[in-house]
Amino acid sequence: MKVFVTGATGFVTGNVTLQLLARGDEVRTLVRDASRGQTLARAGVTLVKGDLADGAALHRGMDGVDAVVHGAAMYSVGIAASRRPAMFEANVTGTERVLEAALTAGVRRVAYVSTCAVFGNTRGAVVDEAYTRSGPYTSYYEETKVRAHEIALERAARGLAVSIAQPGGVYGPGDTSGLGGLMRDFARGRLPLVPFADAGLNFVHVDDVARGIVLVLDRGQPGRSYVLGGENARVADAFAALARITGRSLPRLRLPYALLQLGALVRPGLREVVTSTKGVTFWASDARAKSELGYASRALEAGLRATYGGAAA
Repeated sequence: MKVFVTGATGFVTGNVTLQLLARGDEVRTLVRDASRGQTLARAGVTLVKGDLADGAALHRGMDGVDAVVHGAAMYSVGIAASRRPAMFEANVTGTERVLEAALTAGVRRVAYVSTCAVFGNTRGAVVDEAYTRSGPYTSYYEETKVRAHEIALERAARGLAVSIAQPGGVYGPGDTSGLGGLMRDFARGRLPLVPFADAGLNFVHVDDVARGIVLVLDRGQPGRSYVLGGENARVADAFAALARITGRSLPRLRLPYALLQLGALVRPGLREVVTSTKGVTFWASDARAKSELGYASRALEAGLRATYGGAAA
């Protein structure tokens, strides 16, 4: 199968690309900077120079392909107001351009990578794809991904065979997120306190979610969403598991939210860090993906052991 991928230099979609290659697919990927795609090129990926705003590059990349995986997005929580237009351009307008180009090109299969964050704060409940979000957005990232998710549903209603993957909180080797950095710091003995202890995520290993996205591409029903999760847990639970795995003592101190709220007086973006973590849960069930797609995932401690059980990754 010939597949066009966006976001292949990133953490999650990079792993999807490697899985597509491993099964023998012919892969093209959109890259803004060709130097960042050389590892992919050496692996056999055809690079298409351009970005999400380059309609001609999108059409070149999709010419003659069987399928598209759209995973390119800007992920950050607590961004300055000046960066919001760039995030909207990447996450909302970019998704609109990619899916419109796929519709025009007559692509037979599309997987769009959304997120469990579109459910918003589930307030301790474990929800599924039928859940209707309520309450304020926890971050601007969440707001843009909600709109992009809606665009995918709109294009499905117009006839695009797009299925939607909703990963939980992804971790694993190569994780460049803020939480991933904190986990590495803990594994190396450099973290004096537990951050965001009461925040709840659906923790999923990157290899599992990448396999899930491929399943969504192959087997997903158009216009249907699939949660790709692992284990619903709080951040404190993840660090407790890391302590058992690494043999390090779990810090008794927890990051005080009062400190973040004070810091928000001089750095307004910190307000989002509070609103997206303090008592917030992004918990969801992946029962649909398991029953309809054959999706499977590992438990949190098993995934953390695979990531941090040897050296401090």
